[in-house]
Amino acid sequence: MRRSLATLKRALAGEVGMSNELDDVARSLFNAHIPNIWRRLAPVTLKSLGNWMVHFQRRLKQYYQWVNDCEPAVMWLSGLHIPESYLTALVQATCRKRGWPLDRSTLYTQVTRYTDVEDISERVVNGQFHKSVFCFSGRN
Repeated sequence: MRRSLATLKRALAGEVGMSNELDDVARSLFNAHIPNIWRRLAPVTLKSLGNWMVHFQRRLKQYYQWVNDCEPAVMWLSGLHIPESYLTALVQATCRKRGWPLDRSTLYTQVTRYTDVEDISERVVNGQFHKSVFCFSGRN
């Protein structure tokens, strides 16, 4: 994203030629759509550009926290590119840690009364807390 925006800025200033890809970026931004070269690198969405950028920034923050600090105590599943892969890895890691047979294990969901991420003070022993897409407290 940063590279395409910097190159577009240079193309608009006449420093480099305008390619079809840069023209698509400029047209998409002008019409408040997600440029195709950005869309290829993110989960499929029907969001507008503004909402997509907010979602992108939240996803990026979760990934940075995960890489630089540790796995978050609460995982925002909608913020993952392929949440099914994460859930599969969660089952596999738990089975490996506990010595359970993978083919006889499954994932289950237990609903809690937590309404805010800050309410969670410690990690679960086996598994993970997940932030729901639906937030009943009015905060997402």
